[in-house]
Amino acid sequence: MSIDNSRNQTEGDSIVVAGVPEHFNLPWHLAIELGQFEDRGLHVSFDEVHGGTGEMSQRLNQGACDVAVVLTEGCVAALLNGVGGRIVKAYVDSPLLWGIHVSAKSEITLADQIKDLRYAISRPGSGSHIMSIVDAAERDWSTESMRFVEVGSLKGARSALEKNDADVFFWERFTTSPLVRSGEFRWLADRAADWPAFVICATEEMVQNRSAELRSMLEILNSSCSHLMHSPDACETIARRYNIDLDAVREWFQMTRWNTGFDLDRSSFKSVKHYLSRLGIVADHSREIDELCCDLSNMSR
Repeated sequence: MSIDNSRNQTEGDSIVVAGVPEHFNLPWHLAIELGQFEDRGLHVSFDEVHGGTGEMSQRLNQGACDVAVVLTEGCVAALLNGVGGRIVKAYVDSPLLWGIHVSAKSEITLADQIKDLRYAISRPGSGSHIMSIVDAAERDWSTESMRFVEVGSLKGARSALEKNDADVFFWERFTTSPLVRSGEFRWLADRAADWPAFVICATEEMVQNRSAELRSMLEILNSSCSHLMHSPDACETIARRYNIDLDAVREWFQMTRWNTGFDLDRSSFKSVKHYLSRLGIVADHSREIDELCCDLSNMSR
């Protein structure tokens, strides 16, 4: 992907946010649809990225977006591996619940049987890649000989499992629940991350030259997250918009906590760095977590 140098000419002072097309990002869409960013003089667009954290890291590095909503482990890994940008806010404090899936046609019925199989991943450095390694390590399996098949997206994984080009796939469990319900995927087990699910990462350009806009945008996002968490109709809205079974949404909603402040829990990022370093996922062990973060908590508009 090449950098789109025409962006600033065609979009003016807009802020382009990249994120996965999943229920976690509903607060962004609600704020845009209700005109809350526009009311504060901000022009915010949300680009849905089907390739997940790996693709969003690439976009950030190339300046194809200004801000990205990325998995914590994928963001820390990308920044330590040289992607430009800074973590400016925690987005979802609760851990992500990863489902371990195979094709419903597979003979595999237990997660203990996936050792030495072919893992479908969206991209190297993506959550599906990292969590496959984390899961293997937690089971005391060797991670050095793991086989990965790059599939680009959930759609690509569906095709790979259907065609027997890959065997197992890690993805957010509630996003894949419609595919399990329809009989396309078989869910084997969950693997919960030991850290907050999502952070918001901004380019150096946003941090250095547009920090007031960035802070203002995130204040509105905080309000949208708070409103959704306290809305009596939230589960019904999410189930309808994302085609997820209502009971599954209620289970997910009960365990999900969006962050509505600006404090950065550096201890959790340090834990992620330590874990990724131990597994050999990151190349640069010398950079400190403080170098990866930008504190907006004391910044006023």
